[in-house]
Amino acid sequence: MNVQLTAADRAAQGDNLIPFAMPITGLLGAVLGVLLGQLVGLNLVFGIIVGTVLGAGVAFVLCRYLDYVPGRWAAIGGLALLGLIFGGIAGLVAGAVFGAVLGWCAYWLHSGRYRAGVPPYATPGQVLWHNAFLLICGLILFFLIAPILTIIPLSFNAQDFFTFTPKMLAFDPDGYSLKHYRDFFTNDEWTVPLWNSLKIAPVATAISVTLGTLAAIGLSQSHVPARRAIMAILISPMIVPLIISAAGMYFFYSRIGLQGTYWGVVLAHAALGIPFVIITVTATLVGFDRSLTRAAANMGANPVTTFFRVQMPLILPGVVSGGLFAFITSFDEVVVVLFVGSAGQQTLPWQMFTGLREQISPTILAAATVLISISIVLLVTLEFLRRRSERLRGLSPG
Repeated sequence: MNVQLTAADRAAQGDNLIPFAMPITGLLGAVLGVLLGQLVGLNLVFGIIVGTVLGAGVAFVLCRYLDYVPGRWAAIGGLALLGLIFGGIAGLVAGAVFGAVLGWCAYWLHSGRYRAGVPPYATPGQVLWHNAFLLICGLILFFLIAPILTIIPLSFNAQDFFTFTPKMLAFDPDGYSLKHYRDFFTNDEWTVPLWNSLKIAPVATAISVTLGTLAAIGLSQSHVPARRAIMAILISPMIVPLIISAAGMYFFYSRIGLQGTYWGVVLAHAALGIPFVIITVTATLVGFDRSLTRAAANMGANPVTTFFRVQMPLILPGVVSGGLFAFITSFDEVVVVLFVGSAGQQTLPWQMFTGLREQISPTILAAATVLISISIVLLVTLEFLRRRSERLRGLSPG
């Protein structure tokens, strides 16, 4: 549904939804007023009153007099200006966010988009539950992401604190610094564990991809006996609590002489990454056309040639996706390496864990931000590969 309503559209609707949009937008404004008021030190009641008035006023003015695009920009600019007058740079940013959220909510209600995800014959109760469910999902997502959103700006703190300083809240350039990142990339306490992680994770990933891909291809054959039991055993590292797996690896490795060695840590991480490769490759093989391999065999290709020239290009997105998951698992893992590793194999997560226990350094925030950035890049790559795989299998338009 197009939310850019013209003046004629609003006249035809008779502005019947304005009385509906105003109180809800005002309620949202009250919530934002409480949150932003706590950040700038306003009284709770005063924040509720100001937020409610601004929310209802923005909804009335935007829905009655302005179209979608200019109205949104007017709300952002107007409230940002108010924030600048009363709160400086921090108020400018808070006002712009306030205006963007209130403007979106007002037009979302006034245009009727709140009914976009339900059938036209849905009752008001069904519409309410649909949007309440989306709100609950959004709150859960915010609860999960909020710690990440807090860590990233704190990593640029100019002071050796784990809290936002007054200068940071005021967006004063003197309150921000890259010194924690300089310490992370120049201090041997961090560069050595980072180098260890970079030496362990790729090798463990290569082993995981090789063994996991072969296992997935073998288990995809219908003539393999006890496929379900074998699959359950192979993916058990994902199900069994990690502390139990780590303890088992410790006792096993101590008997065969791999305890505290490089290859012991690599094989332990490979065992944790294999289930991810098996699952992603198996999912890719579900849509694989077996007649292609039979045709290659009829043309005289041996099994190895058939695999690399026919099967591998089609399942490559699943293989790479599993490899990325295995790499993330190895790069971020800390419990197993504490059991089977030694001081010579101290990885970056191990150093972060030790730093939290022995010496709390803000450099941990910079290290966490680096890990978050790597994970985001890999997850974006995974999504790209997933869509490419769907296009290759004809499950989505090209």
